[in-house]
Amino acid sequence: MTDETLSARATAQVGGPAPADVMADGSSTAGAQRSRRRGQPMPAPAPYVPKPVWLAGLYILASTLIAMTQGLGLNLVTANLYQIQGPLGASLNETVWLSAAYLAPNVSLTLLLTKVRAQFGLRVFATYAIVAFVAVASLHLVVDDIQSAIVVRFFAGVAASPMSSLAFLYMLEPFPPERKMTVAVSLAMTNLSIAAPLARIVSPTLLDYGGWNGLFMLETALALVSFAFIRLLPLNSPPKTPVIETMDVVNYVFIAVGLGSLAMVATVGPFYWWFEAPWIGGLLALGLGSLTIAVVIELNRENPLIDVRWITSREILHFAGTLLLFRLLLSEQASGATGFFQVLGLKNEQMTVLYLVMLGSAIAAGLLCTVIVRPGRAPYIHIVALSCLIAGSLMDSRATALTGPEQMYLSQGLIAAAGVLFLPPAMAVGFASAMKRGMNYILSFLIVFLTTQSLGGAIGSSLFRTFVTIREKFHSSQLAENIVLSDPVVAARIAQTGAAYARVLPDAGLRQAEGLALLGTQATRQANILAYNDAFLAIAVLSGIGLATLLVHLAVIHLRQWRAPRPEAQAA
Repeated sequence: MTDETLSARATAQVGGPAPADVMADGSSTAGAQRSRRRGQPMPAPAPYVPKPVWLAGLYILASTLIAMTQGLGLNLVTANLYQIQGPLGASLNETVWLSAAYLAPNVSLTLLLTKVRAQFGLRVFATYAIVAFVAVASLHLVVDDIQSAIVVRFFAGVAASPMSSLAFLYMLEPFPPERKMTVAVSLAMTNLSIAAPLARIVSPTLLDYGGWNGLFMLETALALVSFAFIRLLPLNSPPKTPVIETMDVVNYVFIAVGLGSLAMVATVGPFYWWFEAPWIGGLLALGLGSLTIAVVIELNRENPLIDVRWITSREILHFAGTLLLFRLLLSEQASGATGFFQVLGLKNEQMTVLYLVMLGSAIAAGLLCTVIVRPGRAPYIHIVALSCLIAGSLMDSRATALTGPEQMYLSQGLIAAAGVLFLPPAMAVGFASAMKRGMNYILSFLIVFLTTQSLGGAIGSSLFRTFVTIREKFHSSQLAENIVLSDPVVAARIAQTGAAYARVLPDAGLRQAEGLALLGTQATRQANILAYNDAFLAIAVLSGIGLATLLVHLAVIHLRQWRAPRPEAQAA
């Protein structure tokens, strides 16, 4: 999803002239290395050419439209799993496969597309990518059953993979080199972050207009407009360079199977439940086995697709762990608040203002990032982001059955801002680490960032749902122990709830049974509310641990710098 950050077309310009083994589009590959060994000159990176303000604005608009097109395709189904069951004639577990089918190819395909873009040229890549996306988006308009929808969603995941890259490249295009990794990255990340609340805002109207097919009318229209922008506004394309090896394709198959299997397990696991469907274990074993084979192959290649040794180094493991932790924590908003209000019986149209608050908060945080994101500031920005996450989660952990969306405006606004504040500086830090080792580590950085964001998001939502389910069963058992007919308070409550059926049920025994069933429903809802409160509190605790760890890490760094001998002392 955010692989576009690693587009070396832009990054080669960020740090000055590209090194000798850097391709013009930012990837250093086996083909480039072979050319160097033969003594062939490497193509120089495409120079930056300033654009008029009006033209720069059009590139930014194009980037925004492409990002919205890709983001709506990703989130429209996820935001309406319950609403699309009827039009497709499917159960909830079956509709979940729509998300799993989308993620299966999407989590890994960008790794291969980075090399495809370098080999065949950015212009050709952009044209074929948008044409494929328009075609797949149009197929959604004629699908009316779950089997066809799953197939279409799989190809939608394939077609959407290059779209996020294009959105990022169009945002980078009009900015000078010194602002690409600050202003441009912040704006691009903001565009990719606001798609989720925007999808929930527009969903009710689209569903009223055309049901399942109506969800994708807007996406298809945006795809056509994006196609026009891509044809009219060419990117500054570097020279083509042959970079793809046969073993790249072979090993990518194992990577795709591995990451795709893990994505499907994470998506459907909480719905089928982990230990009740044996095929979940088989799919997990297939994923881990495929990734193991891919690692073994990469370790024995002269020019690997990804550098496994570098990925498993302490610095990169720390970076990946930080990204994964924050992505897991952000599941509080992706699955928490929305799931909580669904338990209370609210629909997307009743939470429109809440999603508007999230949208506005994310945009404000993105604009703030364009001002404050600079080299060396990432830890301090992350402190602010974690603090916002802690505050928002603690506020949400006090929810009750009477809590409405208006009570969560502030908390969800803080969490939305935290997500946007975190990503741009984190990407800058990781990219700088890759650049220290040379541009041949770009693809390795890509797999780290891609896995922690795309797959990490699915794992985060899965763990959140699993935790809520476990805690709901615990609270249900605790509440059920106290529902005994010998308790006068319970008996009075059953009589009160059963009285609502007095006009249709003259029999006192039947009224008591209905009253008991209604009380059980209320107890289940209360158990769900308590479970979500536990989950919100757990997010706050984990965020606090992360913040404390970051503060200790910074303190150690400053202590070492303070104790280090000064240059003048060494000279003396």
